[in-house]
Amino acid sequence: MRSISAHPERLLLALDEGLDHAFRLILYGRSAIWLGFGDPPVAAATTQDVDAIIPEDQVHALANDLRFWDARDAVNARFKSEGLYITHLFPETEVFPRHGWLRHIVALDRPRLIHLQLFRPATIDLVLTKMMRGNDEQDMADVEFMIRHDRITEPQLDEAFSQMKPITLVEPRDAFEQAKPIVRNLVRADSST
Repeated sequence: MRSISAHPERLLLALDEGLDHAFRLILYGRSAIWLGFGDPPVAAATTQDVDAIIPEDQVHALANDLRFWDARDAVNARFKSEGLYITHLFPETEVFPRHGWLRHIVALDRPRLIHLQLFRPATIDLVLTKMMRGNDEQDMADVEFMIRHDRITEPQLDEAFSQMKPITLVEPRDAFEQAKPIVRNLVRADSST
């Protein structure tokens, strides 16, 4: 299903068309999996939304970028009948990657865009963001794919846990703790194959 009909590409191409200036977008979630890996699960192509992390130093500028918000709103209106949207644009303080995660972002080379520059977090940071929803079946399937793809080891996972920003919100912290043993088991199962 590697085609222009994949939902993330359609949404991002439409957003790019509505922009008149360069804009960096750091994707996470299934759109980052679809666009950020050479052999992603086909299910990632049908994600209904595009999620992004906004670095702390860009939050204020984004809040005042009316052209971006107009373009985003136009995309959401255009694809509303299909249930597709660009929605979750989280400041990095609401997502829990490792300290220094921005130094490890990965540039994405598709789809070909004019104004948008797309990136995704390093795979280990994507795993951490997936863990924020606990043991959600879809998220754990995505985690399993990333662990296998990048051959993530238990020491790498432990190091990532030790380098994380603290999770102070109770609900995400509890969900993350619920996901930990599952992700550890996925890493152990992958290392035994």
